[in-house]
Amino acid sequence: MNSIFNDPQLAYHLSKFGAYLAVGLAAFGSMIGCCHAGAAALGCWKRAYQENKPAAFVLSIFAGAPLSQTIYAMILLMMLTGKSTPEDPVLISHFLMGLFGGILLLAAAIYQGKIGAVACDMYSSTNKGFGNAITVVGIVETVGLFAIIFAAMAI
Repeated sequence: MNSIFNDPQLAYHLSKFGAYLAVGLAAFGSMIGCCHAGAAALGCWKRAYQENKPAAFVLSIFAGAPLSQTIYAMILLMMLTGKSTPEDPVLISHFLMGLFGGILLLAAAIYQGKIGAVACDMYSSTNKGFGNAITVVGIVETVGLFAIIFAAMAI
């Protein structure tokens, strides 16, 4: 009986699949996060235009913050695909690093977008607290950085 542990080609392709899975999951999370924060930014800009006030361009920072998680997934992809070879595939570790790294980056991007949406509302209502808001967005950003750092340490 042939198992995935004994078939080097299957193991190699699954390890590659895990790396690409990380990018797909992170991109999906970035899309959702950017939709949350982007919709909030647009709502704040609409309110500013209705009140004949200048629209705060800094809200676009909150709207785009979740995109960084996809960048981290691309780094993870390069790290994972650079280490796997058909002769010596590391199936389980690379596949699981891609899967769980992608899930973690997906969640970080979604919650970064939700925090960005609240930050947009806060900043547009008060014109204060940008530093506090970006700090909280940065805390969630750190989760994505930790995912990459721990994956790099494991490779």
